[in-house]
Amino acid sequence: MVNGSVAYALQDSSMQEIEVAESPVKYCTVTLSDVISRGKRLEASVFDVEAKHARAAVENSKYPVTMVGGTNGLTISYVCGRFKRIWVEKSDLPIFQPSSITDIYPTPDGYISHKTQTNIDALRVHAGQVLMTCSGTIGKLSFVSKTLDNLIFSHDLLRINAKKPIDAGYVYAYLKSAIGNKILLTNSYGAVITHIEPEHLATVPIPDAPEEIKKRINNLIVASYTLRDESNALIDEATALLKEELHFPDIHDFNVALYKKDADVDTFSVKLSKTAGRVDASYHVPIVNAIVEHMKEYAAEVTTVGDKRISKEIILPGRFKRVYVEEGYGRVFIGGKQIHELDPVNKKYLSLVHHGDRISKQLELHEGMTLITCSGTIGKVTLVGKHWENWTANQHIIRVIPASKDVAGYLSVFLASEYGYPLITHYTYGSVVDEIDDNHVSSIPFPILKNAEVQQRINTLALQANEKRYEAYKLEQQALRIVDKEVIFAK
Repeated sequence: MVNGSVAYALQDSSMQEIEVAESPVKYCTVTLSDVISRGKRLEASVFDVEAKHARAAVENSKYPVTMVGGTNGLTISYVCGRFKRIWVEKSDLPIFQPSSITDIYPTPDGYISHKTQTNIDALRVHAGQVLMTCSGTIGKLSFVSKTLDNLIFSHDLLRINAKKPIDAGYVYAYLKSAIGNKILLTNSYGAVITHIEPEHLATVPIPDAPEEIKKRINNLIVASYTLRDESNALIDEATALLKEELHFPDIHDFNVALYKKDADVDTFSVKLSKTAGRVDASYHVPIVNAIVEHMKEYAAEVTTVGDKRISKEIILPGRFKRVYVEEGYGRVFIGGKQIHELDPVNKKYLSLVHHGDRISKQLELHEGMTLITCSGTIGKVTLVGKHWENWTANQHIIRVIPASKDVAGYLSVFLASEYGYPLITHYTYGSVVDEIDDNHVSSIPFPILKNAEVQQRINTLALQANEKRYEAYKLEQQALRIVDKEVIFAK
């Protein structure tokens, strides 16, 4: 019995030993004053070795060093005062959260009333500013162009104004670089900080590069954000064409069949034959039927996303234990929170050795795929661009592989619209964490337009928008390379 047991067999079998390459030892020198300033702590973990190396790289730069902020620095920055929001269902004052600044096309968190007791105009951001998250996940950056100009953001966002216009893009690129961002997120002793105040920027060193270099970097960043603006305009045009062709009213103007319109909450009745085995009210919200019936009236046909004319395959990866590696040793790995970003921050890298088969079959992203978040926050949609080719994403994102390039953009535009969103989210289930699966996505109603030329135009606009975003990505990467090669590590 013992010899036949699994435990004995495992003990007796020869175990294959996995060799794990040791990471190189990270070290630096620490002055006695630094040790005293850090509470006389001697543990290496108290000091961020990479941050100290980053500061040393800047101090040894070819160019003189100044500060990002402060009296003699390149910028002036400020945060707005706290205030109590008065929320309303709809107004002309949409307000955005700081976490959305890295999204290519941010959406408002909600709407506030004119009765809100604060200087609302002071909350607006303006073209040419650099924005930075200063609490929560700190150090995320954006550059204000046409898309963000004059929008209202909450108080806990650092607004950075360059003293000279050409310094705006330069400061943005420097703070986004690996060296600049590492310095930004630590103090002068190398300790990680949890909140950024305007005063902190007066302690962040930056090489004072020649104006010719600053101008090149600034022009690249401005051009990159201009392309993002143009891509957003193309998406707006595509969405407007979809709305016009299907004669969609505003999403709030649909005549939904409520059981008691004067009730405090939305109430409605559902026939037993229509329950589809679901007794959760969110599955049967009337807006879904209203949208579907409307599409049946104005579309040539209402099929589903799983129709082979629309998609080749819908992939929901299985759960797995991840093995991360250093940059350069694995595939870029992103999550659902990052899919609306051009160049996702806080990227991780997935081991090819441990996950090679799963990467090729389930996790890999390819240009033209539509991604849909399916766990936690449901229904975020994006179209994979060329610069994400062969990146990977986690199992909380469903991949829809389009039947062809002729439908890839149209599919993404419809699902990302305010009319596609309820059709996705009404499938949500789960008592703790919201979920949908690939079968649900396959069943999402999908309209084929009567006018094939309009449908193709929508598709083309979406693909053109993605191409502009790819070009925007390349320009920003070019600016970051100049910061590294011609400024920080210039000989």
